[in-house]
Parts: sequence; structure tokens; C-alpha cells
Amino acid sequence: MDGLSNAPYRYIETRKIAGALGAEVHGVNLAEPLPPEVLAEVRQALLENLVIFFRDQDMTPDRLLAFARNWGEIHRHPYIAGMPGYPDVLELAKKAGDTRNFGGDWHTDQMFAPRPAMGTMLWCKTAPDAGGDTLFSNQYLAYETLSDGMKALIGTIRGIAVGDKKKNGQTRAAVNAATVSGYTTLEAPAEMRRSPHPLVRTHPETGRKSLYIGGHVHYLENMTEEESEPLISYLYNHSQRPDFTCRFRWEAGSLAFWDNRCTMHFAINDYPPGTRMMHRVTVAGDEPF
Repeated sequence: MDGLSNAPYRYIETRKIAGALGAEVHGVNLAEPLPPEVLAEVRQALLENLVIFFRDQDMTPDRLLAFARNWGEIHRHPYIAGMPGYPDVLELAKKAGDTRNFGGDWHTDQMFAPRPAMGTMLWCKTAPDAGGDTLFSNQYLAYETLSDGMKALIGTIRGIAVGDKKKNGQTRAAVNAATVSGYTTLEAPAEMRRSPHPLVRTHPETGRKSLYIGGHVHYLENMTEEESEPLISYLYNHSQRPDFTCRFRWEAGSLAFWDNRCTMHFAINDYPPGTRMMHRVTVAGDEPF
């Protein structure tokens, strides 16, 4: 698998949750500093499974940040203010009475940034009795199952990812304000509002190619939105095929860590009037190529 090892782990245990991607990792307490050899196996598990899950983790904002810093610098969200005293941690809360949720479309985090987030960590503080699952999709498979003709067509095309507007015309601040109550939106710097990225991305660690598409892509470089829409629509729909996906059921204390360079995700809004409270940290990434 392009330099990755499938040898048994010495310090952790992994259990796949689906054929396409996703595994639970056992034998790790993320509230404590992890030795280098354990961190190396966690990294290997992430690269092999694309998204990994940990159960029964007693995390605080400080502990979450300490774990995240093992993977790089923190990527602060440019549109949403963090928690009081913790600007790098977002508290995402859908409470009884909220009609919208956060992340309720297929996307990859911070795609509108020149250097999108490498990874995202989401820890569950409160889960609804039922519902509120998150879907993940393997974008290696999304690319590899395209025809040779389609691969050739999109191999040199860049998509324009936009952060300050959704395709329905609402501003991102308006969408977020309607989505999650009780937070403050920010005025993002100009360079964080719109970025061109290749539709085919090469993973810097595995060397594998993946489809790089999502809800932030509005049009294709050097094309009008009308010209771009049929191809974007096809790729976006293709990237969500059920056989590319896994589904994670949240419980209080669960933590998910996913690789934004080769996955997309979708938070399902099926739990009114339940409450779902999460803490999120994103790790800085590099410029897609």
C-alpha cells in the first residue's frame, strides 16, 4: 500500500468498522502523553484507515490540544471564534430547538484555505440518545474508480474553493449563525476566503492520488459556474457512493481523528430535539499538489 505497512501493531489494536475506511483504535489513553513508539503506530493507523476512532476518552480542551500538537501546528478556524480561553478549540453544539447542524453537507475541512487543514479531531462531550452519526468517504477510492478518460480530463484542472459563501447564496457567517447557537462569527482575512486546488490531490505521505472535491468547490478555474456545474456535480455525487463510506455512532467520550487530505465527511442532522456537543481542533496542513 504505497509504503504503508499492514504488519500487526505492538502497542495498539485496531478494529475496522467498514470495508472502505475507518477503524477503532484500542489500548490508548489520549488524556496522557503518548510515547513516540505509540504515536508512530497511531499515525500508521490513520494512514492505513483514513479515519480512526477512540472510545471512552476523558478529554479537556488542554488535553485535546496536547494530543493535536503531536501532528503539527493548530489550524485556527477563520470564520468562527473558539471557546473562551481556548481560541484553537471550537465547541460545536446543536441543542434542543436548533433546526440546523454544523457540517451537514459532504465536505473536507478548510478547503478554502491556501493550506487546508491536514487533520481534524472531534471529541464528543454529549451525544443524543439516537442519531447524530457522522459519515466518512474514502477519496482514494473515489479517484481510483473513475474511468481513465475522466482521470485524464481532470488531471490538470483546479477547483475554486470558496469559504465565505455557500452555493445557495447565503454568506458562511449567516449559515453558521443559523446552524449553531451561542458562538461568535469572525471576519476572515482575504486569503482565507477563496483558493484554487487540484481536483486530483497526491497525498504527501502515502503517495496515493485522491479526488479532492466537496461542498466548498463553486466552479473550475478558467471556467464559468455554468460550464463548471455538470462536472462538479458528477464528481461530487460520485465521491459519496455508499461503497466508499463508513458511518460512526457517537457516544460521550468518543474521539474521531480524520485525514482531510483523502476523506470527506457529513454530519447527519437526524436527532431533534436531542443535544449534541462536540469539541473540535484542526491540524495545519500543506498546499495540495
